[in-house]
Amino acid sequence: MIRTMGLTTDDQFIYDFPVHEISKLSFQWYWVDFDQPDAEEAYLLHSYFAFHPLALEDCFGRIQRPKLDHYDGYTFFAIHSICHEDLNAEELNLFLGENFVITFHYNQLQEIDKAREAIMQNPRKWERGHVHVTYEVMDKIVDQYFPILYNIEDHLDDIEEKLSPTTAHLSMDYVFEVRGDLLRLRRTILPMKELLYRMLESKRLDFIPHEHTYFSDIYDHLIRLGEMVDSNRQLTSDIRDSQLSINSNQMNSVMMTLTIISSVFIPLTFIAGVYGMNFDHMPELHWLYSYPIVLVVMLLIGIAMIGWFTYKGWFRINKS
Repeated sequence: MIRTMGLTTDDQFIYDFPVHEISKLSFQWYWVDFDQPDAEEAYLLHSYFAFHPLALEDCFGRIQRPKLDHYDGYTFFAIHSICHEDLNAEELNLFLGENFVITFHYNQLQEIDKAREAIMQNPRKWERGHVHVTYEVMDKIVDQYFPILYNIEDHLDDIEEKLSPTTAHLSMDYVFEVRGDLLRLRRTILPMKELLYRMLESKRLDFIPHEHTYFSDIYDHLIRLGEMVDSNRQLTSDIRDSQLSINSNQMNSVMMTLTIISSVFIPLTFIAGVYGMNFDHMPELHWLYSYPIVLVVMLLIGIAMIGWFTYKGWFRINKS
């Protein structure tokens, strides 16, 4: 599907006109959006607009790293949107010329729809020309990064608040999953930040001095997004360390309990072993009260050892 809109030289705002009528109409500037185009529609980039083969290769090929390339009469941008479902990058290609903007994308992008709606609801934005379309598209794409990171941040805060020995193993699985998501976001946000930096520092983009404030705002958003990704990655590291500490403490508690039990039973086992040898010349075996005496001695030894461990604080360490 191809969607069009433009501003004629007599200040008439028109839209949904056929691409082949662009040359017949007199435009101050226009915007053509190739939304999930078929092969015939995509071929118009070559047959009608005659864009450079390398730019077309980037459009039709696999996802490119966010970048900009300068060609005669226009600048080519590769911009990344993010799918909210799987957080994978979705490419948007943008051609910015002297009086036109051409956007090309194989996936449906809500950001493009929002940009079109924003411009159509406020025609005064057209007074700033097609450069404002570029700004509007980039701004909407970058703005859609924030809800994703806010959602991740809320989940991590919730995990940190509810972290306990019973939930540690469940939280660990989610934390590693979030770290993978943050890595995917980082691979999109950092190149986008580099792209905006190149735009702001470019000497070949004549509109930058006049639109510097607007594109600087997008750059500031990307800096903030990069900081959010780094802080969330640090938070996942802190949660991971806390989980490891909880697991280690839990293991120490278990080992301490087993050690106390073993320590108590070692002398009792020794006594039972000695009198379980059944030698003929063991006078204690033939005493009338030898059995209850041994039981009492074993009980006293057990109580004495437990009292000693309590005095030494073993049970306090075990409880923590």
